[in-house]
Amino acid sequence: MKSVKMVISALVLATATSAAAEDLVIRWGTEAGYRPFIYKTSEGELTGLDVEIGNAICEELQAKCEWVEQDWDGIIPGLLGKRYDGILSSMTITEERRRVIEFSDPYYATPAGFVGKLDMGLNDDETLAGKTIGVLRGSTHASFIINERPDVTVREYPTQDEVWLDLTAGRIDASFVNQIAAQEGFLGTENGEGFGLFGKSYIDPAVTGSGIGVGFRKADVELREKVNGAIKAIYENGTFRALNEKYVPFYIGME
Repeated sequence: MKSVKMVISALVLATATSAAAEDLVIRWGTEAGYRPFIYKTSEGELTGLDVEIGNAICEELQAKCEWVEQDWDGIIPGLLGKRYDGILSSMTITEERRRVIEFSDPYYATPAGFVGKLDMGLNDDETLAGKTIGVLRGSTHASFIINERPDVTVREYPTQDEVWLDLTAGRIDASFVNQIAAQEGFLGTENGEGFGLFGKSYIDPAVTGSGIGVGFRKADVELREKVNGAIKAIYENGTFRALNEKYVPFYIGME
């Protein structure tokens, strides 16, 4: 009789555990104008490296993914206001942001650089003085240019796509941005013809921080640790590398 009770107890526990896993829903907050990391297909569906990483994390945790779109400058307030459970939107890990939220382990890192018209003869030194630089509002790129280049005019935008529109229209002279986002989201498109990266690649911690991580409310320790475990798993099983190769021409992982 005792063994029968043990079997029944084990079945009940397994069923409860399975139900709990199935009931887990993770809502990711993201800004959908940052190709190839987060963008929309012609059908309006979210896609990109971050989206597939988020879905892979949910698969590892046997959870359901939901995606909530948010302008970048409101993405941390949206997290604190519980619109979503985590920020999965190529967010750079910085000490300033850590005063307000906490991060997962970093899952990739990339350099930053300037983009402008190739026939303007720009570099990132004296020729940028007096020019207007477009940046994503609230980004580390914006903070870096504002602090390090008082000789330029900084114009901030809610999405990087709007930066590209003003760059092609000639309303700004250059953008300071993640180099992969520049290559895949603009330079590799028809609108990017005649434009290119110029000057040096920036790997200054003020821009690149400690890499890219998932942002969480400080109290959500359990969820953060679960996501860290899932990030480790998608590295170990080859999922991250496969997704990296799908979206980026070189490896950007943290190994």
